Amino acid sequence: MHLKAGGALLLIMMFGQARATEASHATASQRMPDSYAQAAKLIDLGDGRHLNLRCSGSGPQTVLLEAGAVADSSTWFKVQPLLAAHARVCAYDRAGFGFSSEGPMPRGLDADVSDLHALIRRAGLSTPLVMVGHSLGSNIVRQYASRYPADVGAMVLLDPPAQDIGRFAPAWQKDEDTLSVQRFAFLRGCEAAAEKHELTSTHPELSQCLGGPDPRASAKLNAVNLALMSKPAYWHTVLSVLQTNVEVFKQPVSKQETHGSTPLIVLSAANTYADALPRDRKGLEEARAHTQAQIVATSSRGTLVHVPDSSHDIQIDQPDAVVKAVRQALGMTQRAAK
Repeated sequence: MHLKAGGALLLIMMFGQARATEASHATASQRMPDSYAQAAKLIDLGDGRHLNLRCSGSGPQTVLLEAGAVADSSTWFKVQPLLAAHARVCAYDRAGFGFSSEGPMPRGLDADVSDLHALIRRAGLSTPLVMVGHSLGSNIVRQYASRYPADVGAMVLLDPPAQDIGRFAPAWQKDEDTLSVQRFAFLRGCEAAAEKHELTSTHPELSQCLGGPDPRASAKLNAVNLALMSKPAYWHTVLSVLQTNVEVFKQPVSKQETHGSTPLIVLSAANTYADALPRDRKGLEEARAHTQAQIVATSSRGTLVHVPDSSHDIQIDQPDAVVKAVRQALGMTQRAAK
């Protein structure tokens, strides 16, 4: 979301998807299971749409994993099996991503929260949940907790993105506003090609829409991901999500946001802006620190934890840090229930 690049690299920086991030790491690391090459359990939302839900583990408490931006449930491929040893843990594909149906537009926080509420009810997930959100997923989790506080026993938020950046990095925001015109033109080109079933052609510009294979996924899984990303529904959703994100992140954390005494743990990555321009990095860091401090302050039991040696994708780089925080949250909710 913070770097300037072209083609596939531009998409990687905007989206923060697990498969995009994986390509920049050593291929000898943990591989993504082929179980992600098919849907797990399709939950009928009652309006003719389905969301793909992946659950594992068992126990009296349930952990719900909320992916970032346009990522899907595969972003949790390292974290979910580790957590499944301690609780029931579920991840899902939001509308338009992975194996889930396309949802009504626009795809903003309200739409995502409404879908999540329907999913929890229709799937019969046991509440209160420990909700874990990465990046944009942290905004979804927070809004869900504000709207349905009885459903949420605790929150673990992975590197919530900076809000109100223009206040701290005005030069970056000016460049970002200019770049967004090019960005959305590029994405609309990808969308148009998908609608004509041309994304898998050998045209060099169109190949940039899909990027290369994930070195941590098998040929089978990469082929499935390519097919999913070639669908018009995927690009309709990507465009809508990123367009609504522009307004979400231009705003500061609301002064009215409060989560009472709900346990809230914010994990802050050390290297989120490692590749930012030197001119911009200080302001970006200040914006993120201010945002995360405001979020922590929304709960009387809010805690900020710094995670070393991690990019923005903490769930990929430091899955053990995520598991530690979630286990702490599970313990806090368990004690509160007694």
